[in-house]
Amino acid sequence: MPLLSDTDLWLRRFHDAPQGAAPRVVCFPHAGGAASWYRPLATGLATRAEVLVVQYPGRQDRHNEPLIDDVHVLARRITEVVAPLRDRPLVLFGHSMGASVAFEVATVLQAGSAEVAHLYVSGRRAPQHSHDEQVHRLDDAGVIAEVRRLAGTDSRVFDDEELVRMVLPAIRGDYRAAETYRYRPGPPLTCPVTALTGDADPKTTVQEAADWQERTTGPFQLRVFPGGHFFLAEHSKAVMDLLSGESPSARRSTLTPVPGPSPRGPSAC
Repeated sequence: MPLLSDTDLWLRRFHDAPQGAAPRVVCFPHAGGAASWYRPLATGLATRAEVLVVQYPGRQDRHNEPLIDDVHVLARRITEVVAPLRDRPLVLFGHSMGASVAFEVATVLQAGSAEVAHLYVSGRRAPQHSHDEQVHRLDDAGVIAEVRRLAGTDSRVFDDEELVRMVLPAIRGDYRAAETYRYRPGPPLTCPVTALTGDADPKTTVQEAADWQERTTGPFQLRVFPGGHFFLAEHSKAVMDLLSGESPSARRSTLTPVPGPSPRGPSAC
């Protein structure tokens, strides 16, 4: 059996790339998530963009590999894989914990003079906002309750005890990565950044999502959708239209008006 390349190990492709100069969109899953979570998005974008999805270690076909529970370490490993993929406009899209990882990948790439075409950060507060979150320290029942509350995973998964034993280590490890992540101040990005959030997300206020504007000198957009932490499921078409319409020549700065602070519920990743 041939050895897998780093690209094959880290990235999943669900469809062939479209012809022409279509953007290359690299997607980063949420805490406890796997590449398969982005399959519907990849299918919807199949004719408009090349979609590659990061597969973190410790889950699905990488379940025997050690988890990486540090966002900075994870980002450096992924950067090594995506850095050579800039023959097409390179777009990064991350949801929840994945937004933090995508931001750090964009930061490392820029430090090496390899700017991305666009960064999309979804369901995650700007990195300069840190909170004392301890979900990763809860017992198994507590972690499961938090994931159920956010509705990020089909609740039927937790009716299967064997499956629970398989997925809990990855969920806990990812929560540890997300909750212990701290932004390291440095030069802002220069690429366009679009922040997406749900107006009822218990993890992120609209203001905290808007504050991603501070992390770039490039154009910035804030898109607020009705819904909670996993608003993507209800607004997938709008999100796909955003992702497929971006290129280095189509950069427009729009900032949605930001209301006052909204009530905050328990946190999620």
